[in-house]
Amino acid sequence: MRDFLIAAERLTSRLATAALYLAGAGLVLMTLIVFAQVFVRYVLNNSLHWAEPSAVLIMGWFIFLGAAVGIREGTHLSFDVLLMVMPAWLQGIMHTISDIAIGGFGIGMTLYGWSLAAKASSNVIPGLGVSRAFDFAPIIGGGILLVLFALERVLRRLVGLRTLRFGDLVEE
Repeated sequence: MRDFLIAAERLTSRLATAALYLAGAGLVLMTLIVFAQVFVRYVLNNSLHWAEPSAVLIMGWFIFLGAAVGIREGTHLSFDVLLMVMPAWLQGIMHTISDIAIGGFGIGMTLYGWSLAAKASSNVIPGLGVSRAFDFAPIIGGGILLVLFALERVLRRLVGLRTLRFGDLVEE
C-alpha cells in the first residue's frame, strides 16, 4: 500500500502542478480578454460579444482548479487556532476529519454540478453559442479533484506519509 501511495502521489503531484499552471494560464487569458474588451469598447467604440461570457467561464476554471490544489497542498484558507493547542495525535485526527468533509463536499460539487449541467444543457450561452452545461464544467472538474486530493491526504496520513511541498514525501 505504501509503495502504491508513493507512486500515486507522484501522479497526483503532476496533476496538481498541471492544474496550477492551467489556472495561472486561465488567469492571464481572462485578463487579456477583459483588456481587449475594454480597449475595443472605449477606443474603437465597438464590443466583443464573446468577451464577458468567456472571461466568466475561464474564471470558474482557475478558481476551482486553484482551490483544489490549495486543498491538496494544505495552503488553502483554514482556521488552525484550536489545532495549535491540541496534542499531535489529535491534530492528525482533526485533519483527517477535515479531509473527509472536504471529500464529501467534492462529491456534492461533482454530483450537483453534473445535475445542473444536465438541466442547463439545452440552453446556449449567449455570445459563445455553446451549451450552458459548460458553465458547470469547472464545478464538476474541481469537485473531482477535491475528492481525489482529499482521498490522497487521508491515505497518506494512514500510512504515515505527509507532503511538505510538491512531490517531497517524508515520514510522519
